[in-house]
Amino acid sequence: MDLHLAGKRALVTGSSSGLGAATAQLLANEGAHVVIHGRDEQRAKEVADAIVADGGSASIALGDLTTDAAADAVAEQALAGGGIDILVNNAGSYKHLSWTAATSESWAETYNVNVISGVRMIQRITPQMRDKGWGRVIQIGGGLAIQPMNTHPQYNATLAARHNLAVSLARELRGTGVTSNIVSPGAILVDAVKDLLIEIAPDRGWGSSWEEIERGATDSLVPNDRNRLGRPDEIAGAVAYLCSPFADYISGATIRIDGGHVKNAH
Repeated sequence: MDLHLAGKRALVTGSSSGLGAATAQLLANEGAHVVIHGRDEQRAKEVADAIVADGGSASIALGDLTTDAAADAVAEQALAGGGIDILVNNAGSYKHLSWTAATSESWAETYNVNVISGVRMIQRITPQMRDKGWGRVIQIGGGLAIQPMNTHPQYNATLAARHNLAVSLARELRGTGVTSNIVSPGAILVDAVKDLLIEIAPDRGWGSSWEEIERGATDSLVPNDRNRLGRPDEIAGAVAYLCSPFADYISGATIRIDGGHVKNAH
């Protein structure tokens, strides 16, 4: 299926690994030039080089997004080759903390990394989208935004903020030709998630093989209708759809890709 992204330019933050890298690869496969963003030049270059080797078009923009000056530098690098049509705010961090371990400092740090950093990029990238009369802004959120766990409360809250700001932005962008939406992953099999599940598996009696651990996790920790963890390409597919002209009538919406883990009708 042709998503009509040829000639578009996309900036995917946090795309030197995981969900971001998978999203960048799929957008490139659909014909978009992709700006790979990360803090590590070698990792970002490896993703960009893989895209180019596969016949796609990619460049890199480096910076941590946690300060205004760093965000300025990333935006300048991203826009150096032309306007950005698609902004995917994927960058963020996660720490598995309890309510007692999550200090006020860790709350503030997580909010800056996961929320304000995305706002910085919205403020720097969307003005030229408005000028062109077309654009896509997509926040990568998560099911924990509306169905939080008792652990890592500082992280749960930032996902809720990402969902909320995307809807507010959609109202702000009314009539401009630029849309704002959310893709909300469930538990997705990226390296960090796999490492965490392997670490906690012995205490939970999930077994020792990865097959046993994934089954144990989806039985007790993240139960869903598909009885497995999601895969990065499944998130990338939802992002690519929202970037396409087929999604012109979607605004301020949340697309959940969680196997049915979140139990509601919204």
